[in-house]
Amino acid sequence: MAVSLLQTEAPIQQLGDWLGPNDLPYSLPIHPNLVHFTIGLFVIAIAFDIVGALYPIEKRVFRFLALPITRAGFHDVGWYNLLACAIVSFFTVAAGFFEMLLAVPLPGVTSSIGLQSMETMLWHGVGGVAILVAIIAMTVWRGYQRFLWRRDMGRQVQWLYLLVGLALFLVIGLHGTLGAELAAEFGVHITADQLLASGANLRTALP
Repeated sequence: MAVSLLQTEAPIQQLGDWLGPNDLPYSLPIHPNLVHFTIGLFVIAIAFDIVGALYPIEKRVFRFLALPITRAGFHDVGWYNLLACAIVSFFTVAAGFFEMLLAVPLPGVTSSIGLQSMETMLWHGVGGVAILVAIIAMTVWRGYQRFLWRRDMGRQVQWLYLLVGLALFLVIGLHGTLGAELAAEFGVHITADQLLASGANLRTALP
């Protein structure tokens, strides 16, 4: 009795009719925009806490400029921006994984650091989750300082906290290069790259 094997398409290919030339069901990728929003919130949070920590040194400058600024105000900005960053980061990572599932990297390409497309996506995905965990841990740490450990102190944050925040700046920057390579070198969700790879004429394919 002969057994015939039916060749079936991958489940993700069933969405083909819904996807545009950038391999997404919408015109612009969401993940890159949320990434920059997340980074901006985190940078502002740490920067304002640094200014709040150094407030006694800068107080004379603020007084000279006649600015009604308080140390607590700087720390308020730091706390609320970090809290917003922690919340937005969940959507950033979720959008990243969704868009990574739909990614169609250009074939035969190796990144500037010698990684293939799948390796780059895996490292970028794992690193994104690790950074999410780090941001959540920083938020919990910041909350304990604000509401328990240093509630009655003028300087609301520990110096170690600020140093860890600056170190995380570096980690986020290095990790971001993987995402940049996915777009710039592998053409992931870049409409023009995908159209060129399919042999389309950009003059007629793009509006």
